[in-house]
Amino acid sequence: TILTCMSLCPLGMEPPPERELLCIFGTGDLGRSLGQRLLQTGYRVVYGSRRPHSCGPLPPGAQVMSHTEAAQLAAVVIVCVHREHYDFMEEVAPQLKGKVLVDVSNNSKKGLYPESNAEFLQSLIPAASVVKAFNTVSAWSLQNGPSDAHRQVFLCGDKAEAKQKVRELATRLGLSVLDRGSLSAAREVEDFPLQLFPEWRLPLCIATGLTGFFFFYLLIRDIIYAYVEQDKDISFRIMVSLANKVFPIVSLIMLSLCYLPGVMAAILQLYRGTKYRRFPDWLDHWMLCRKQLGLLALGFAFLHVLYTLLIPIRYYVRYKIREYTVLQIRENKTEVFDTTTAWYTDSYFSVGILGFALYILLGITSLPSVSNALSWREFSFVQVKLFLYVYGYWCACACHAHTPHVNTKAATHAQKRTHAHTHTHTHAQVRRLTAPPSAQAQGRTGAVHTLKR
Repeated sequence: TILTCMSLCPLGMEPPPERELLCIFGTGDLGRSLGQRLLQTGYRVVYGSRRPHSCGPLPPGAQVMSHTEAAQLAAVVIVCVHREHYDFMEEVAPQLKGKVLVDVSNNSKKGLYPESNAEFLQSLIPAASVVKAFNTVSAWSLQNGPSDAHRQVFLCGDKAEAKQKVRELATRLGLSVLDRGSLSAAREVEDFPLQLFPEWRLPLCIATGLTGFFFFYLLIRDIIYAYVEQDKDISFRIMVSLANKVFPIVSLIMLSLCYLPGVMAAILQLYRGTKYRRFPDWLDHWMLCRKQLGLLALGFAFLHVLYTLLIPIRYYVRYKIREYTVLQIRENKTEVFDTTTAWYTDSYFSVGILGFALYILLGITSLPSVSNALSWREFSFVQVKLFLYVYGYWCACACHAHTPHVNTKAATHAQKRTHAHTHTHTHAQVRRLTAPPSAQAQGRTGAVHTLKR
């Protein structure tokens, strides 16, 4: 008898409070994933379904019953149902009076309905407090844990108390909440999942425009002009040589466009004498897409590296090497090693490699997964100080030095050697033609022996 009267809790301690019960309308992928996550967080979950006895597998520990029965048990109801299936909501309106309804629905495209889904749900059940939330979180992210791209939840509603309950719920799920204001902002919130790379549109348009401009400019200057004026068909250079000229040009321009708006903003603040005035819309939009501009610049630099690695295995290059080797054999000459040319070519490639290495350092630290792991001081050191003192005076010089102009002297030497070989080859042909037949036959025999050797 004494044991039955004793409390199971230690003396002086109250029993733990009962876990809060939440109701979920809908047993689809999102409803099941959200219920499983809520159960892991410590909530009790009850599902409301049109077919309680044949709704498929549910998370262990959750209950399932009809919409009317489930709505009576919980103060917060999460509606994981598409707008097309809201017809049952009017039937359970009496049970939802004074409760918080969380609308998580989205549309298949923009402008499908005159009002947002959340506003339509509020018009169906005016006695309830509708809050728009969790529509940017996928079922996959709920099952595997939200990553940085899926951690933010947008929230909007007309009742402050209702939004506070949903904010606490999202915080316990490990999500960060951004309040978008009243329920009239629900249309904008519902359009977020339908946007396809909104921050990449301007950088991609700039990159496409620059690539097209320089490609057609070089096509006319190098390919079409040579065909029209010199009757030379070098159209095979379009695939590799022409593209490999476009990529570094666009990369450096994109990198300049990445850091130029910051300089312009600083000059504008100095001119205004304050930093609290808003920038013009075009400058503000430009500054918001700087990360994308930098990553695209890194992508073009990477393409330039890959195309450069293809040069030794190109058919045209191998053909020229064989032709030059045969010419050397026929003339029975050996080219003297030029140390100056070797210095120029090695310096040409080394500055390009070092510039690309610093390029990668800036690009990696711009990735969200890397920048989130850095403190503000570390991030500003890499992106600001390292850029100003290292990249600004070395990487930029290295990338600009890694151009054909650095190898101008080497190219001049190569042209002189080619001209000398051609001149020598022409004189040799003239001598063979003017020589007696016996000397011509001896020369042909010597050339054959040289080729065999």
